[in-house]
Amino acid sequence: MNKVVVSAVEAIKDIQDGATIMLGGFGLCGIPENCIDALFQKGVKNLTCIANNAGVDGFGLGKLLKTHQIIKMMSSYVGENEEFERQLLQGELEVDLIPQGTLATRIAMAGMGIPAFFTPAGVGTEIAIGKEQRLFNNKMYLMEEALHADFAIVKAWKGDCYGNLVFRKTSRNFSTSMAKAGKITIAEVEQLVEPGQIDPDDVHVAGIYVHRIFQGTQYEKRIEKRTIQIKD
Repeated sequence: MNKVVVSAVEAIKDIQDGATIMLGGFGLCGIPENCIDALFQKGVKNLTCIANNAGVDGFGLGKLLKTHQIIKMMSSYVGENEEFERQLLQGELEVDLIPQGTLATRIAMAGMGIPAFFTPAGVGTEIAIGKEQRLFNNKMYLMEEALHADFAIVKAWKGDCYGNLVFRKTSRNFSTSMAKAGKITIAEVEQLVEPGQIDPDDVHVAGIYVHRIFQGTQYEKRIEKRTIQIKD
């Protein structure tokens, strides 16, 4: 089945107010820039966003935070985003901070159809409040539930019209798990190729998980924080 759509606007057309969305990326590496821009332009609001972090001020998910289109963030850290920090401290944004390994596993479990798992991460902290705890081999564990989303949006290096995806290096991050955890998965790619042009052994996400795919444009690929040494 050909899953190609013409643009990001077409790909996200049915994302409505109040949706829960997973967005791939780590820092600014591998974020779905085109789809985020389309959500920004559409003005969809009251979004719950599941992502490792929220980009930086004015870029990535930072654009949606600035316009208050996001009502809740589920992420592992605030990062370099001052607006994210400000909204968190002012109580303007609901934030569920999740240990990074727990976040990754909750997403992966959703893709596997496993409803919950036990982890030692967070025991004895605020994260444990209200959660079931059990003792295994004289060690306490928390029960964490799988994370699901209405939409999963990822950005890959290469994909074909059937939705098979290939990621480059660090850009794989959360994306391979997220692509399997959304009810509808949208992929934007740098290179869109014909079926058969991707070696099956190179596929990171099979097309069966992807519902829409398009070739993105004008990727900035920013670096979140650059440090250089000035020589005398």
